[in-house]
Amino acid sequence: MNQPIQYISIDDSLLDQIVLSELTNKYSIFQNVGNYNTPTDGLAAICSLKPELVFLDIEMPEMSGVEMLRIIRQQVPLAIFITSHPEFALDGFQLSAFDYILKPLTEERFDATARRLQEYWSMKQKAEAYEVLFEKESIVIKEGHHQIKLLLQDIIYLEAMQDYTKVVTEKKKYLTLTTLTGFLEKLSAGTFLRVHRSYAVAVQKIKELHVNKLVCGNTEIPIGKTYRAALAQIRFV
Repeated sequence: MNQPIQYISIDDSLLDQIVLSELTNKYSIFQNVGNYNTPTDGLAAICSLKPELVFLDIEMPEMSGVEMLRIIRQQVPLAIFITSHPEFALDGFQLSAFDYILKPLTEERFDATARRLQEYWSMKQKAEAYEVLFEKESIVIKEGHHQIKLLLQDIIYLEAMQDYTKVVTEKKKYLTLTTLTGFLEKLSAGTFLRVHRSYAVAVQKIKELHVNKLVCGNTEIPIGKTYRAALAQIRFV
């Protein structure tokens, strides 16, 4: 059984902390070890408790959540913003926040984050954060003492998960110890297309293309605003 993720929340709104607590209680993967109203109290808690995850508000007394993450990013593996300020999303993602959720926090939106976090944590705990070797038309993934050869044509999409990249095929998913940017730099140009800060898709697997999303294999993938222009220039068969 996987160890739960120990987390703290830092938010000057007691009501928002109560809502978050109710939502995390639905999942056995979360273990709350403290709730704090100010960044000062939160920083002290991080030093003493060493949580694996911090939920952060943006607008708080003393310093913003973005400023706080700059201070703690080397101490806390995972950070998720829950805020009323969409304008700081880019700053959050540049600081490697796992997610950026807008208030009011809804069950549907939190469930999407929790499922993604649950998958990431489960794969990470297996200690099979696979090494990957790149070949012309395939990749070789070292899984413990075994080696798995995947043809690039069998990969549906790639997903960024912190310092890892999840490789998704029809039959199985693998977590590789390389960033999505680093992964894409090793692949032949034109085989995969970055469509979002967290996703790159196999061009030949794209079935449908919409304004805000595309269908790759049987999965809907969001399209980031900064990638729409590049997508519009590509013709899909």
